[in-house]
Amino acid sequence: MNSEILVSHDVVSLFTNTPVKESLEVTRERLEQYPEWRYTTLLEADNIVELLEFILTTTYFSFRGQIYRQKFGTAMGIPVSPLVANSFMEHLEQKLLATAPEDLKPKLWKRYVDDILEIAKKGSVEKLTEFLNNLDNSSNTKFTYEVEQDGKLPFLDL
Repeated sequence: MNSEILVSHDVVSLFTNTPVKESLEVTRERLEQYPEWRYTTLLEADNIVELLEFILTTTYFSFRGQIYRQKFGTAMGIPVSPLVANSFMEHLEQKLLATAPEDLKPKLWKRYVDDILEIAKKGSVEKLTEFLNNLDNSSNTKFTYEVEQDGKLPFLDL
């Protein structure tokens, strides 16, 4: 009897639920960890984070003739959103792999943006999902999941 199962996790509305404050902290940490970026600009880390904050917090859009300001998350359609969302997802992924109890850690973890393919222990999927949903300190990043049925699993809308 096989004790493992294929699972697909997906983040609900990743861009609009990516926490800006936490993403800026992740960006600052990455800039400090990997100083190679200094070869491409004279900007300091504080300048980069400040510019990124400005871009992410001054997003406006119109709907039915009204102008609105997006108050949370990254805006879909601005070039920096995928980079910020992916960086935040990588942060959550690293946090999962470093802190998850051994009985919850997936045997395989492959992610494409917000779609994740895993091999997990049978019976651990709900607890794994609960663990994933508690990784984000802002409590806005929420994961849903599907498990294989008849040896098949919908993944990346295939």
